Amino acid sequence: MSVDESQFLATMSGYFKPRHNWRDATGKGVTVAIVDSGIESDHADLAGKVVESVEARVDGNRVIFDPSNAGDSAGHGTACAGIIARIAPDAKFASIKVLGAGGLGDGQVFLAGLEYAIRRQYKVINLSLGTTKPQFFAPLHDLLDRAYQAGCIVVAAANNLPQPSFPSVFSSSLISVIKSEETDPMKFGFRYGQIIELTAPGVNVRTAWVGGGHRNLTGNSFACPHITGIVARFVEGYPNLTPFQVKSALYAIARENQGRENL
Repeated sequence: MSVDESQFLATMSGYFKPRHNWRDATGKGVTVAIVDSGIESDHADLAGKVVESVEARVDGNRVIFDPSNAGDSAGHGTACAGIIARIAPDAKFASIKVLGAGGLGDGQVFLAGLEYAIRRQYKVINLSLGTTKPQFFAPLHDLLDRAYQAGCIVVAAANNLPQPSFPSVFSSSLISVIKSEETDPMKFGFRYGQIIELTAPGVNVRTAWVGGGHRNLTGNSFACPHITGIVARFVEGYPNLTPFQVKSALYAIARENQGRENL
């Protein structure tokens, strides 16, 4: 049964609360796929939350994903998971490890990791990574179209450098995010007419880090999981949401947030 759009948008923006208020949700029943450097699953902030952990292995011309307990090779994936866990504390995670030490990786492995998440039908996918290499434009575009058609909600970080990166510029098939200096994760914004549309906290964000610790981090990578956590809250109450409905709700809430700032 489809969600009535007018009721849904009103619910999301806080005006009408029939059976689910996203501001009170915790991400219960939602699994977020994190395509990244792995997750330190025994970190205190993430213990018991990682329900699948796989790692890419190149076998000739193929990329194979094997079950893995190697954890996080760079800290980046753990940091992203920590932010999501703070916003949606009951969400679970699937760790799809495509980056190695130093957060470096191969474009084909990245594509394979995203394809793995889509094939596994993970409803929410966090991509705090991307590529600027033009040869990956077309295959990533095709994959994001597949994700959109499959109902997967993909949230991607903008490049930290002043150069477009893929897939964050594919704004029609995913949710793209850039950092702001806002500190309240509920006060995300919307940049009208820009390719990278949504803004979220991404400056001096405190989150989990490998070795059981925490770090304060800055970058678009850490703005992205703020929006992913919000999306997990949406999906808790409306598990059959389409990517279009989620984007519409995010825009409605961002518009309300910005309206309040201008009062």
